[in-house]
Amino acid sequence: MQQRLRLGLIGAGGIATSAHLPGYQAFGDQVEFAAVADVNGERAQQVAMQFGFARVYNDYVTMLKAEQLDVVSICTPNKFHAAVAIAALGAGVHVLCEKPPARTAAEAEAMAEAARANNRILMYMFNNRFRPESQAASRFVESGMIGPVYAARARWLRRRGIPGWGVFTSKELQGGGPLIDLGVHMIDLALHLMGYPEPDLVVGSTYNHLGTKLGPAPWGPWDWQNFEIEDMALGFVRLKNGASIIIETSFMEHMEPMEEMTLMLSGAEGGLNVFPLKVFKDMNDTMVNINSAWLPVANGHHALIANFIAAIRGEAPPAVTPEEGVKLQRILDAIYHSAETGEAVKF
Repeated sequence: MQQRLRLGLIGAGGIATSAHLPGYQAFGDQVEFAAVADVNGERAQQVAMQFGFARVYNDYVTMLKAEQLDVVSICTPNKFHAAVAIAALGAGVHVLCEKPPARTAAEAEAMAEAARANNRILMYMFNNRFRPESQAASRFVESGMIGPVYAARARWLRRRGIPGWGVFTSKELQGGGPLIDLGVHMIDLALHLMGYPEPDLVVGSTYNHLGTKLGPAPWGPWDWQNFEIEDMALGFVRLKNGASIIIETSFMEHMEPMEEMTLMLSGAEGGLNVFPLKVFKDMNDTMVNINSAWLPVANGHHALIANFIAAIRGEAPPAVTPEEGVKLQRILDAIYHSAETGEAVKF
């Protein structure tokens, strides 16, 4: 019989209840919901009752000292990812942290070092890698179907998609706007499908023209008078292997449709669109498009949690590594730095 894993939750917000905890619930009695910690005691109590946590804490430090935990999920604002992860890893606990890894590359590097020093698994919630389209795209790339990938174009754009809840508009707590919230997923997936090469040069621009003005709010009203983040970010990443990535991301811009999420890979033998899944090839002197007739239904969050647990048990390698988190965070840092200074960042 598999050893029961004692789970601690740090941060009891919406992403914890909608994504992380249902993923652990799928393992039934293989995972014990031991304790939840949140500075909002009332919220922590609600989540404890909903998911059957045995104990509630107002701070994670006390929880880590009092509980003999095997794993924690970190679902706090980005500002606290590094400190919480380092403390949990130091307590001998495996860590699954929400994206992005942190606010800065220095924080991500400290987290990676803590994982190595304590011989514990640190993974990030890059759930889009586990979507059926992404899994199929990975198989296509690995099989050589489109040849070596030399360019990626990634977009996650919203017309009016500033979250009206949480702390998404706080530079201090989040570290940025759509780039660090949405773009992080798309850059990670592009890098993942390209073999996670090292960055070489980055150019970025950010804009803030709409978030500081009162307007339609289909995602709920936001504090437009204290809007501290970008509402759009654009970036170009040249990789050391010669390939490149173009990233476009926004919370707000005048566009159609209301939301667009695409990732296009260009390879020497073909092209690949991930969302929706489609392959472009030349075959028998004919240009053809290959569509998927069927894809399985899968929840990316749950699949990543399954890999996390399998990695803890030594049944599979971790699908996401701390070193990948550092590379990714360095690119995010560079886009923001380039946007601020008007200069390219050379690694």
